[in-house]
Amino acid sequence: MKALATLCLLALAGAAQAQTVTPPACPQLPADTGLTWEYRPAGNADFCLAKRADGSEVLGVFIAADPPFQPERRNRTEQGTVDGREVRWYRGEVASRPDVLVRETLVTLGDGRVAHVWVQARDEQTLAQEMQMAQQLRFPESRLSTR
Repeated sequence: MKALATLCLLALAGAAQAQTVTPPACPQLPADTGLTWEYRPAGNADFCLAKRADGSEVLGVFIAADPPFQPERRNRTEQGTVDGREVRWYRGEVASRPDVLVRETLVTLGDGRVAHVWVQARDEQTLAQEMQMAQQLRFPESRLSTR
């Protein structure tokens, strides 16, 4: 019985540890945020959602050869960086939730694919915090473009 209990504890510890590991397709999250990736393969693309312990979404990344996000100049907002690369952030919207503030950008990766990165928040302060987290994402070096 004691051996079974020990095995169960080890399995639970392993499951908890596995949740903190970055899926190979997702960028590395900033340290000490308490966020974990929820990863879903999407055909030839990768879909990563960074979530808090309560399950709420903080930011998302969709990596594909041709992401569906097409920035519009009229929606330009802040300039910034993601993984040390200069980016332009764009205002977005969630049709079903007009009260949500959205920012999104594109990052070209070294393997020719593009990462569409977005954040969603209910207020400006939270939006700024989440954008700061997004800007600290670290993509695997082999994927970053040298352009």
